[in-house]
Amino acid sequence: MATLVLTAVGSAVGGPIGGAIGALIGQSVDHALFGPKRREGPRLVELAVQTSSYGSQIPKLFGTMRVAGTVIWATDLIESRASSRAGKGQPSTSTYSYAASFAVLLSARAILGVGRIWAEGKLLRGAAGDFKTATGFRLHLGGEDQAVDPLIASAEGAATPAYRGAAYAVFEMLQLADFGNRIPSLTFEVIADEGAVLVSTIAKALAGEVSGTAALAVGGFAASGGSVRAVLEMLAQSGGAWFAPVGGGLVMCDVAGATVVVADEGFAVEGKGVQRARAVAAIETVPRTVTVGYYDAARDYQAGVQRARRPGAGVRDDRVEVPAVLEAGAAKTVAEAMLARAEAGRVRRTIAAGFEAMAIAPGACVTIAGEGGVWRVADVNIEAMVTTLGLVPLVVASLPATATSGRVSGAVDAVVGTTIVRAFEVPGLGDAPLSAPRMTVVAAGTGAAWRQAAMLYSVDDGVSWVAAGATAAPGVLGTIAVVAPGAPATLVDLRGAFEVVLAHAEMELGDADAAALDRGVNLALLGDELVQFGRAETLGGAQWRLSQLLRGRRGTEAATGLQMVGERFVLLEAGAAGAFDLPVSVLGREVRVIASGVGDDAPVEARCVMRGASVVPPSPVHLRFASEADGSATVRWTRRSRAGWRWIDGVDAPLAEEVEAYRVTVTAGGTSRDVDVAEPFVSITAAERVGAVSIAVRQRGVFGESLAAGLIVPPLIVPA
Repeated sequence: MATLVLTAVGSAVGGPIGGAIGALIGQSVDHALFGPKRREGPRLVELAVQTSSYGSQIPKLFGTMRVAGTVIWATDLIESRASSRAGKGQPSTSTYSYAASFAVLLSARAILGVGRIWAEGKLLRGAAGDFKTATGFRLHLGGEDQAVDPLIASAEGAATPAYRGAAYAVFEMLQLADFGNRIPSLTFEVIADEGAVLVSTIAKALAGEVSGTAALAVGGFAASGGSVRAVLEMLAQSGGAWFAPVGGGLVMCDVAGATVVVADEGFAVEGKGVQRARAVAAIETVPRTVTVGYYDAARDYQAGVQRARRPGAGVRDDRVEVPAVLEAGAAKTVAEAMLARAEAGRVRRTIAAGFEAMAIAPGACVTIAGEGGVWRVADVNIEAMVTTLGLVPLVVASLPATATSGRVSGAVDAVVGTTIVRAFEVPGLGDAPLSAPRMTVVAAGTGAAWRQAAMLYSVDDGVSWVAAGATAAPGVLGTIAVVAPGAPATLVDLRGAFEVVLAHAEMELGDADAAALDRGVNLALLGDELVQFGRAETLGGAQWRLSQLLRGRRGTEAATGLQMVGERFVLLEAGAAGAFDLPVSVLGREVRVIASGVGDDAPVEARCVMRGASVVPPSPVHLRFASEADGSATVRWTRRSRAGWRWIDGVDAPLAEEVEAYRVTVTAGGTSRDVDVAEPFVSITAAERVGAVSIAVRQRGVFGESLAAGLIVPPLIVPA
């Protein structure tokens, strides 16, 4: 009987899974006699859930698969504190950050590597291997000689397992600020094998007694579930394959191969002679549609579905979950093949063969003498020296189908790149005068995914370092490619134009109208000159042309026209500029700044010489002279203010210094003299006007003198 056949084959296969695999040979008879048994095979599941449950099943991975894994070890949250001071006399501010170290078990089978890693659905590690958030990372591939992870061993001691034969990843000090200060739910693109894997190869890896040539190839597969049999059944169903006994094991087939010719001798029916049995089930027993769920590589391995539909009667919709990575067209082909096999399965032949047919086992392929077509033996019944074979027709393989994965909106894999940091001193950018020298730092990366970097600075040439926390939001910066010629600071420069190359092509600049320029929009540092631009035109890639220029902003006209190709370009925006108020003793000295981001192999350094540009008064303007009746001359000027960059009608700009004072250098006939005055004018004697007289005016402030403003007074012309 059928039970005898199943038991015999199971014993032949042997091993702990032999009975389950052997039962596959006569599964149709087994189901008919005893009813189907509940077996949990691998299922299609969402990828967002990561577990740390004790006893969780660890899948064996094949091909390339996206899995969540299981957290097998973790530390408590690690707290770090950084203190910073907004300015002189201001209280210090402490900021706290948190990190965690943990290990995630990925596969119960050795792997080749890991590609992308997602955290909460966003890329934590890109295809190029770059991490978007600061972390240490080690991958253990699951070799049988795998060593213990040093971090876990340092915490757990000598009894730490090496998890040999299982692949796992270790994160060390993963910064958690981007994830709400908790360990995020991770998913991993695990590369277990090169390229696609045949389902027959997977079957052999799971059960060594199984061989075969089933040709369905999957991009990836995660083997899990209640039994090996359940996994093999699912693989066979997906690939249109079946199992047949060969020697001491099983072979997985999806094509007929060699066939045996059998004669249908028919069944003797009293009064009706010999008859042959052929049954055709009603069309309603065949599903109208077959829906296949799968993992779609084109959609970052998210679950996808493809459907096959037949015309005619019926309302049943069968859904089959194939927990494998497939292309959309391959999944559509699987669905159509399943539907075709279901339609063909309506026909069933039961033939009576001679004693010689006892050698035919379930899974064999036969042809019926005198008839066309190839049949697969579904079950064998031996009784009273008569062998009865239950046959189902073989279906010709479906032609490859075409399908689309639909609109793909995957996580952006922008490269972090290395850190670029610019440190400089410029006149105060606010309305209030500064009470301490201020260094401004703007940072960005060579990749669009750069976010921030940890920063330190030193005012004593690296003898000691001050932790400055993290950089501000990514700035827009680059280098000068074409220098605009010098132009007056009092007019809009409509003829000159700068060309700049930004750090990467994702950076953008925009236009600004007159009202926006008046509000301070599009203020940039080019070399040492502050410039506003009204028009920004992209030239392709990361290169831009800046025109409609306002030159020498905030008293930097002395640097106009002095830029060189390759010098810095930095767009000054409030959210992207970090300000650091330093002690007065730093004036005249160099400050070193180092920053280290996720993509940096070593810290990046910038240097800033603090000359006092942030705290000294701007140089006077509008120098003019008037000759007096006695031949002398009076030179006058208009002061400017660190607190008076807005044009206020009717009143002078605020002084912003303790007293109004100027130092005037008068050079005549090769001799110079300094004059200290408290009002914006000075007198030149007639004797000094024998030749041209050079005047240099500097306003004195709390922290030093302004740059000099100059005027040449022509010699006195005496009538003949």
